[in-house]
Amino acid sequence: MGVDRIFDNLLSNNSLFKDKKVLTHDYVPENLPHREREVSELASVLAAALRGEGRPSNVFMYGKSGTGKTVLARFVVEKLKSKGETLGLTFSSAYLNTRYRKTNYRVLASLCEELGGTSVPATGLPTDVVFDRLQKIIDSGEHLVVIILDEIDWLVKHSGDDLLYQLTRVNNILEKGEVSLVGITNDLKFREYLDRRVISSLGEESIVFNPYDAEELFDILRKRSKIAFKSNVLKENAIKVASAIAAREHGDARRAIDLLRVAGEIAEREKRERVTKEEILKAREKVEKNVVKDTIIGLPLQEKLLLLALGLHAKTGRKKVKTGELKETYESVCREMGHNPVSLRRINDLLSDLEMLGLVTSNVKSFGRYGRSRVSELEVSPGLTVEAIQSEKNLEFLAEQL
Repeated sequence: MGVDRIFDNLLSNNSLFKDKKVLTHDYVPENLPHREREVSELASVLAAALRGEGRPSNVFMYGKSGTGKTVLARFVVEKLKSKGETLGLTFSSAYLNTRYRKTNYRVLASLCEELGGTSVPATGLPTDVVFDRLQKIIDSGEHLVVIILDEIDWLVKHSGDDLLYQLTRVNNILEKGEVSLVGITNDLKFREYLDRRVISSLGEESIVFNPYDAEELFDILRKRSKIAFKSNVLKENAIKVASAIAAREHGDARRAIDLLRVAGEIAEREKRERVTKEEILKAREKVEKNVVKDTIIGLPLQEKLLLLALGLHAKTGRKKVKTGELKETYESVCREMGHNPVSLRRINDLLSDLEMLGLVTSNVKSFGRYGRSRVSELEVSPGLTVEAIQSEKNLEFLAEQL
């Protein structure tokens, strides 16, 4: 069947969706159920700008993925800007997910583009020149700029904390504008990665987000589904299943919303009139595969190399590997790639990070008179690992060995 015919068939089907964008990650709802405390905490900090009390403190928001940090930050900052307008005050904001801008240069360039519409070359300029451009853009506005840096831990792990330090000190340089930072991280240990001078300069307030429970997720999904789907399309049992699945995944509302969207798409392709439990379960398989792949693609290089080493062991049938053996294989992979291997202590830190992401299980086991050793195992299929890692051009030929 030709592509035109496929499109024609799809267009001839009646959509089950009323407003599909409600189920996307970019959507910011009119209210945020079950996050009243967190909304109040962030609004209370930012209110200093409305009261003329000077620049609000920097804020860092901690919590696992899907606990509402990103949507809440964007929601409250937009409310700040609209409230400011009613009071004759002007505020600007910029949102940036640093996971997809892993260098200081790209973060600065993206901030320049978002705040000033100024295009910055992808490469070629010294980083300090781009920082100067950003400073001038902020000063030209003569008002407060709130910069939301999502997944800030990815930037620090990849490029260090120098840029974060510069941003915390920029108010000492600015003549007319002001900057407040809202940092978002899934890593509760984030502060441990920062130099003392950065921690001191941040002077931030912290907001911790707890996971949603099954009842809260059900309520969130029910409200979203009324806007997203046409009447009588989504069965209540399907919402219950989606919320139960997400509750087991540490209360991940983003995952729950993805399940509804993908289940609706599956039902449309299969020409169903309803979205039921069966479509939710099919969506679960698809969503989980995409999440794992995206997670691996976003890993730092050394963690990818460690996953490759585990994959090589899994290929030989030895899924559970002692750290000493894993270290040897990992160092061999590093030599093949021309990279310097990290220390044994750092390997253990990386294994802990991979375990937190659900990609690896790692436990200390006793081997009798041979002592105790950490044993690690790849929790995702080597095939999916290869598929994700092959996106890193320099790792293609190594991934093909799995």
